[in-house]
Amino acid sequence: MRRLKVGDLVQVISGKDRGKQGRVTKILDEDNKILIEGINTVTRHQRPNARNQEGGKITKEAPLYASKVMPVDPNTGKPTRVKIRIGEDGKKTRVGKSGAVIAAS
Repeated sequence: MRRLKVGDLVQVISGKDRGKQGRVTKILDEDNKILIEGINTVTRHQRPNARNQEGGKITKEAPLYASKVMPVDPNTGKPTRVKIRIGEDGKKTRVGKSGAVIAAS
């Protein structure tokens, strides 16, 4: 079971965007990186071409190492570490420090 899933609300704990929160949009397993909407945006200058007649500045999210973010606890609203708890039915659930279940929305 993963610590992070697509749709999780996470908070950045280091880097230029420290303290900002956003939702995970994509997980890149092979690189151990994630994409978060509105976080770690980079600006790229694009020349006009056949596909993009206008050109100009394009801003998009760049991947961020997964170790630089922590999931937000639904009860406290603060970043938390994740525990995996196995229920009576044998299903695994992700749980924060306060005991609240972390569910991807």
